[in-house]
Amino acid sequence: MEVIYTSQSSSSAESKQGAWAPSPATPSASTNQQGAWAPSPATQASAPAAAIPLAGKADKYIWAVYIFLCIVSIIEIFSASSREVTSTNIFGPIVRQCLHLAIDTAIVYAISRVNYRWFIPFIPLFILLSVALMCYVLVAGDIINGARRSFTIFGFTMQPSEMIKMSAVLGIALIMSRNQEPQGVKTRGVVLSALLVCVCGGLLFSQGLTNTLLLMGISLAMMLIAGIQFRKFILVLVAYAIVGAGGMFYKMHKKETADAVATEQVAADHLPTIDEAGQRQGTWVARIKRYLGDGVPLYEKEITPENRQEVYGYMAQANGGMFGVLPGNSRETSRLPLAFSDYIFSIVVEDWGFVGGLVLLIAYLSLMARAGNIASRCSRAFPAFLVLGMAVMITLQALFHMAIVTGVFPVSGQPLPMISKGGSSMLVTAIAFGIMLSVSRFAVKSGSKKQEIKDEKEALPDTINADNPTMIGA
Repeated sequence: MEVIYTSQSSSSAESKQGAWAPSPATPSASTNQQGAWAPSPATQASAPAAAIPLAGKADKYIWAVYIFLCIVSIIEIFSASSREVTSTNIFGPIVRQCLHLAIDTAIVYAISRVNYRWFIPFIPLFILLSVALMCYVLVAGDIINGARRSFTIFGFTMQPSEMIKMSAVLGIALIMSRNQEPQGVKTRGVVLSALLVCVCGGLLFSQGLTNTLLLMGISLAMMLIAGIQFRKFILVLVAYAIVGAGGMFYKMHKKETADAVATEQVAADHLPTIDEAGQRQGTWVARIKRYLGDGVPLYEKEITPENRQEVYGYMAQANGGMFGVLPGNSRETSRLPLAFSDYIFSIVVEDWGFVGGLVLLIAYLSLMARAGNIASRCSRAFPAFLVLGMAVMITLQALFHMAIVTGVFPVSGQPLPMISKGGSSMLVTAIAFGIMLSVSRFAVKSGSKKQEIKDEKEALPDTINADNPTMIGA
């Protein structure tokens, strides 16, 4: 049964509180799709100011991808954590992973219930917090693999580098939605986005080259999604190249200076000082040289501490064959360093074979495709950029991880989203899933009624209520 909103002059009665009451003279009325009372077309003009449409359902396909990744994570962490298993605590790794996933799932569900519009005022605060934590880590953080990467609070290890990547996505989504114009993106929006990426990339640079390249890749993808003009896109590429070359030159010079100081200290019978930045630069150069190779196949070389991660990773993938050896039968998990995090895709392929690795790749790509489908049906630019930005961040990081493990990219540390062991990475990925689900639940789709689209536009701040350039038919 539908009801109509009535005014004081209508034949319907008002409630004692002054609320709009259903008219008994309109038996032909119906409810909207969410079950909420809606004014009939005949009386829409006389109704009071329209309320924001009630939420729909969170996208079931995104939920399906999330649940699938969680299941794979539980199985593969248990399979890849033989180095952490003890005779008195066999199920320790899987219990810890299940606990992390339970907390992350609660976070995903909670965020999915919050209207994405409430995120807007907190985006600048999140960016400032991420930058502040990153600066703190660079000065007083814990040293992991030759670089200051994390800090510990209440027994929980945090890596602000994961927060920095999300900060860039949130910031670019906000900036681009505020600077839309009929033929693309305003120059001001492009400049601000590039500056944000340069600041975040500069903070990541000392921790590893891969994170910086990943951040730049995410930002370029988001700029293309926002409809940036080709000329401005080329200028951004040039700017990134100049800044990157300057950073590399600075690092090289700093390493040469540190090496000279260390040589003098050794000559004077003093212990050399430790320079994390110089160590990282030396690590990058060594890895790139190994990647480029010397003409001798890796399988013909002796296994050394420098190349054993690559060799055992390739051996695990080769052992998996087409259909794998199934979880629990891995041969390389006990020898492969960081098999549960940076090289977990090798264990996935060993357990499930080439077919299993391909299915996992398709799962990440399907997440990107589904986010694109949702974005194309959003009426406003901000939710479209938000859902696509989160999907790009997750998918591109997964592709980087797979490319590193399979030898397409040089060796580097990059967790596989929602599967690798690691609290910070899983937490940020869970937040990203929650944001995507929030957009799918609350953003008005292009097929909605004109009044609902108008209501959403009025609910958003005037500065970010631009039309969605990715919308089909826009």
